[in-house]
Amino acid sequence: MLFPRRLLAFIESLGGADAANTLSARLRGGVPSAGRLRVRRGVDIAAIRAWWSGEAAAAPGPLTDEAALAVLSQCAANIENPIGMTALPLGVAGPLKVNGLHASGDYWLPLATSEAALVASYARGAHAINQAGGTSAALLGENVARAPAFVFASLAEAGSFVAWATRHEADLAAAAQATTRHGRLQAIEPMIDSDTVFLVCRYTTGDASGQNMVTIATEAICRWIMAHTPVQPLHWFIEGNFSGDKKASYLGLIGGRGRKVSASVTLPAEVIRRTLGTDADTMLAYARVAQLGSTLSGQIGAQGHFANGLAALFIATGQDAACVAESAVGFTRMELRADGALFMSVMLPNVMVGTVGGGTGMPHQRAALDLMGLSGTGKARALAEVTAGLCLAGEISIMAAIASGVFTSAHHKLARTRG
Repeated sequence: MLFPRRLLAFIESLGGADAANTLSARLRGGVPSAGRLRVRRGVDIAAIRAWWSGEAAAAPGPLTDEAALAVLSQCAANIENPIGMTALPLGVAGPLKVNGLHASGDYWLPLATSEAALVASYARGAHAINQAGGTSAALLGENVARAPAFVFASLAEAGSFVAWATRHEADLAAAAQATTRHGRLQAIEPMIDSDTVFLVCRYTTGDASGQNMVTIATEAICRWIMAHTPVQPLHWFIEGNFSGDKKASYLGLIGGRGRKVSASVTLPAEVIRRTLGTDADTMLAYARVAQLGSTLSGQIGAQGHFANGLAALFIATGQDAACVAESAVGFTRMELRADGALFMSVMLPNVMVGTVGGGTGMPHQRAALDLMGLSGTGKARALAEVTAGLCLAGEISIMAAIASGVFTSAHHKLARTRG
């Protein structure tokens, strides 16, 4: 058989080879859909209720009850076309003891999720860490990159442009600085591919995650360039899809994007046995298989499930949830110590978190940051270290669950047979 079975099965599911005309008609579509909804800002409660009774013709249920609308009114700057408030259950793990450069003490871990068993798993990992004296954590670096692209007529023009730009770095920095009180342009790294130049602009962003901050600053750089460069590009774009924004990338893995953090703990053999129900040798045996699996499948990084904890924490605390795509890149490492203890560490080079700006000012999300003691200015670096500790707790628990053979039964008990 030359054609793959899955292709033949797909053709058969359509009704066989003679179904082409029918399928074509189905996919071609018919009458155009209704016109788009006009984008509007602000929370107009009367307009929201009218939309539900007219356009939607559906019962809004709890999406627009009085409590939901009261909260929605406080979130007008965070949404367009508001129609109500949705909710996720909020659980808490911890407290987690963190011994960091910026985070020091016990921290509750608020996790917004609909995935049963997730909070319980992170709570177990945090308990194991606490029994070992807490996690050591450190912020290793911070930068948020934006990478505008300039397209020229030739490689020679691209090279001349880069040479010109290097002579005007002070002017480029001044243009960026004029747009922000908290951001600082740290570096500009040119990348030339024939006739195209990417300028990777790296910033520190204070206590904000900083996505909008660096975009506005980079726009100012590009406008200054276009007004002054003697080598005019054919095209320029504010982002050349090179920075790794909301994507797992090797550039982010090596250079970092956001806050680069690491957390580690040494788990005594008794803690592994009593709290995690397994032993160091079995966990290491699984770690070797997991490392092989990540390599063979081409993963960027090697870790168990950073995204689980990150997504739940990001939603709870008002971070940009799409940044989980890049924040979840990283490595988990295990080593056996001479006394039978197990050293475990995580390293995440792209944790995009902030304690001011964006969704962190919404009432529920600010309350979650308040619960952690990490809302407002001066707290973003500590939040990044606590986030690394959260990921470490999750790695400990999931790897122990798989190593000990209880991964499936735990999910069955907590997710399938719950009352």
